[in-house]
Amino acid sequence: KKSTNDMEKKQLKRLPVGIQTFSEIRSNDMLYIDKTEYIWNMIHLSKYIFLSRPRRFGKSLFVSTIQSYFEGKRELFKGLAIEEKEKEWTEYPVLRFDMSLGKHMEKEQLESYLLFTLENNERRFGLSSDIKAPNVRLANLITNVYEKTGKQVVVLIDEYDAPLLDVVHEDGQLSALRNVMRNFYSPLKACDPYLKFVFLTGITKFSQLSIFSELNNLKNISMNPDYAAVCGITKEEMLARMSDYIDDYAGYQQITRDEAAEELRMQYDGYHFTWPSPDVFNPFSLLNAFQDHEPNSYWFESGTPTYLIEMMRKFNVLPSDIKHQEAMASAFDAPTESMKSITPLLYQSGYITIKNYNRLSRLYTLDIPNREILVGLMENLLPNYVDTTWEGGMTTIARMYRALYNDDLDEMLRLLQAYLLTVPYCNNADSEGHYQQMLYIIFSLMGRYVEVEVHTPTGRVDMVMRTQKALYLIELKLNRSAEAAMRQIDLKDYASKFTLDRLPTVKIGINFDSEKHTISDWEIEKSSKTKIQ
Repeated sequence: KKSTNDMEKKQLKRLPVGIQTFSEIRSNDMLYIDKTEYIWNMIHLSKYIFLSRPRRFGKSLFVSTIQSYFEGKRELFKGLAIEEKEKEWTEYPVLRFDMSLGKHMEKEQLESYLLFTLENNERRFGLSSDIKAPNVRLANLITNVYEKTGKQVVVLIDEYDAPLLDVVHEDGQLSALRNVMRNFYSPLKACDPYLKFVFLTGITKFSQLSIFSELNNLKNISMNPDYAAVCGITKEEMLARMSDYIDDYAGYQQITRDEAAEELRMQYDGYHFTWPSPDVFNPFSLLNAFQDHEPNSYWFESGTPTYLIEMMRKFNVLPSDIKHQEAMASAFDAPTESMKSITPLLYQSGYITIKNYNRLSRLYTLDIPNREILVGLMENLLPNYVDTTWEGGMTTIARMYRALYNDDLDEMLRLLQAYLLTVPYCNNADSEGHYQQMLYIIFSLMGRYVEVEVHTPTGRVDMVMRTQKALYLIELKLNRSAEAAMRQIDLKDYASKFTLDRLPTVKIGINFDSEKHTISDWEIEKSSKTKIQ
């Protein structure tokens, strides 16, 4: 382990936290993870390319890198992979459109924004236009730039779907905005002779029936194994290029280098956008963690999309349903606006990721990628079960975790009992399933492995929680007794599922009182019982 003083002598390069401009990173000698080989491969794969990745995953930086490449800025690529491959460094005119500012807009506002961004591009080439139809004006801009420069035009569109995402659950609004965007993108096909390369990024793949019907010549590389690591930071990249930052982080946390790498892996790793795929870290969170020397929830705190929580409500998604899903490949390209399941949106938004693939059944196994996402999702879903502003809630959960860690299960359940007595409840708090989901969220927030409704050969146990010390089998009852809950746990049959764990098994029976809205009594291995008077 190296001390902080050793690290200061080493003078680590500045981390480009929040910086999405390639030229700025390179000119100021900041840390840059080389992704330029992917650009070379892309331009030799297809003329029209689409890439879907979650927000804050480095898409904008990648677009900026492509822009610098096509603008012939060779000096910025010194020492990078593409420098050896590119011999000519021809400069091409580049039109770049950032749609991320086109959010929360009505139809007229969106059309005005498109005209504004077109005008910005026109000005860069000394052009002007008073055409009011965005699609006609884009076609006019492409042909005029081609005529003025004598070279084919590169078109880069970042976050192409941003204007549509926040209205994906509003049918009327979505249809109007989708037509605006579909018309705007239509010249990208019609202007083919004048175009050198077209690249679009976004979060979702809006259906073949809408925007992409205009752009049916797009090559979608989102699930292409050759581009699995085009955005994000792989485990290999972290260990090779960020080695000193791991040591620095370990020094501040007062843990070993191996412990630091494992902590960062648990917190931010686990993304796979195809299969097979290298392990991919969330770059935004990883860079922030290195900068702050703390494993905080950076990606989640930078804004959970409201549309996602709205869609989860629309589809009545139970918190425990998010984990361990299976889906066919076709589900990933399902029309976003006529979804039958929220799975594609959860996947594209980065809340679940590919964990396995079965070639025989052609089924992908999907799960929550890491601890940051698990905890962040559960925090956002808890208000659906406990109608509270969640003040003090995380403190209670931290205390519950401490009690669990110290093997004081009575104290853990007392804390939960007291907490539930103090918070107002939602209207639907009269079913066993409601309490089960609420407990699932709370135990998930403790950052531990939790399964709900785990089926056994002879029945089921409501919840299983696995820590490093023990396997906890939890059975819930409503308005009955903890004793009745204990009777239902068939320990012999259930434990056989987890024989590989070789962990001591603890049975917990919990009874909820629907009038008091909290736990009335519990039993732990039939050795302890507590009741509210």
